[in-house]
Amino acid sequence: MVHEVLMAGFGGQGVMAMGSLLAYAGMLEGKQVSWLPSYGPEMRGGTANCHVVISDDPVACPLVTEPTAAILLNRPSLDRFENAVRPGGILIYNSSLIDRAPARTDIRVVPIPANQVAEELGSGRVANMVCLGAFLALTRAVSPAAVSESLRKAFPPHRHDLIPVNEAALRRGRELTLSVSWAMPE
Repeated sequence: MVHEVLMAGFGGQGVMAMGSLLAYAGMLEGKQVSWLPSYGPEMRGGTANCHVVISDDPVACPLVTEPTAAILLNRPSLDRFENAVRPGGILIYNSSLIDRAPARTDIRVVPIPANQVAEELGSGRVANMVCLGAFLALTRAVSPAAVSESLRKAFPPHRHDLIPVNEAALRRGRELTLSVSWAMPE
């Protein structure tokens, strides 16, 4: 199975962290992975996106042009990347910040109120993890345990106090997704 994932948002929303954790988790599970970050010209608050490929076979190209899944954290990212998702794919979007639903009918569209959930958990900074948890529930690209282990490896020791809220955000994203029947469009 190959998962080609595009993640996009503003700089500072944790797009790169989400992508690197997913790639690291894939490596922990012995899969072939690639992670390709891309930044806009702005220093902070500009565009940020990354491409992650997780595969059982060697990855031929790290560039994702027709993702099987997209996680979009802001409206400009939705406007730019909605049509890139291949038919039958998944588009997860942060409905707390995006004021319109995607128009596509040939993909699975999953609204996640990521910022709202993150605030309920006590840290607005974990909205990205809420979306990543939803992605994990929908795709099973890697196990939640591998992502949790990735948090322990990626966070420096003086930031390990943030691991529980990140794990709670991942769990909450999975729960939100699993509590709804997501039928594919006909």
